[in-house]
Amino acid sequence: MAETTGIAWCDSTFNAWIGCTEVSDGCTNCYARELDKRHRYGGAVHWGAGVPRYRTSAANWAKPLAWDKKAAASGKRWLVFTNSLADVFDNEVDPFWRFELFTLICSTPALTWLLLSKRIGNAAKMLPDDWGKGYENIWLGASVVNQPEADRDIPKLLQMPAAKRFVSYEPALEKVEFTSWLAPHCQGCGAHRARGDEDHAIIFSTGDEQYPEQGYPCGPVDPGLDWLIVGGESTQGGAKARPFDLAWARSTVEQCRAAGVACFVKQLGSNAFVTRGCQIPYRTKDRAGGNPAEWEE
Repeated sequence: MAETTGIAWCDSTFNAWIGCTEVSDGCTNCYARELDKRHRYGGAVHWGAGVPRYRTSAANWAKPLAWDKKAAASGKRWLVFTNSLADVFDNEVDPFWRFELFTLICSTPALTWLLLSKRIGNAAKMLPDDWGKGYENIWLGASVVNQPEADRDIPKLLQMPAAKRFVSYEPALEKVEFTSWLAPHCQGCGAHRARGDEDHAIIFSTGDEQYPEQGYPCGPVDPGLDWLIVGGESTQGGAKARPFDLAWARSTVEQCRAAGVACFVKQLGSNAFVTRGCQIPYRTKDRAGGNPAEWEE
């Protein structure tokens, strides 16, 4: 809940409320749960089904309004990671809180709000009724940690209109093939094709032309994911981080590069390794493997 943050892929973090329930293998060593346990915001913990979430103070809710003025004056995009200690699409949250959050977002057009969720399947019923007619300052994201989650949740994300759509592959727990969601695809038949593919030449434009949104027999073209974040797990609360193979990061970067999609490697985590016939620990001075100078080639 700060104007500055250690999260490398955003400028600020804003928590409208605090608390969540584990719904994924990625939640096992949740840093937000550990912070909530340590700080006991509002004098209690807020994790688990049926446990009340904690709405942050009015003073905290006022901060993005000040950030918006600074962002507008600077003329630079200001990325705000929304609910780093919660989930916007949590079933346990008062719907009015969510309404007020979207009202705040509308009031801060100079900020770009990053809504990342492990519950992207809830987005369709929890987004504002006028979603798709505005909210150009929202990037919508899904958090996935393995192939089954990617197969389940990325198609749900791509069904939602948004200024940009992204995936956080963190903590990465196994290799994931993202290629089919990085390439443009036809919403009508679901086919994924590269630009200029003769089988779908009628659907996809070629070269540097823009993809038309309407008018093809099969249906409109969806350009796929706009951004992908990848990272290994950090040790939290005494629980050792799970292994992270550098090959998973390299594969993801290569997939994104081939598709022309932005990819950000956030960190290697606290338990990175390379495979040379066997698993060899990859040591970094930074506890979370978050210093690119130690591992970028």
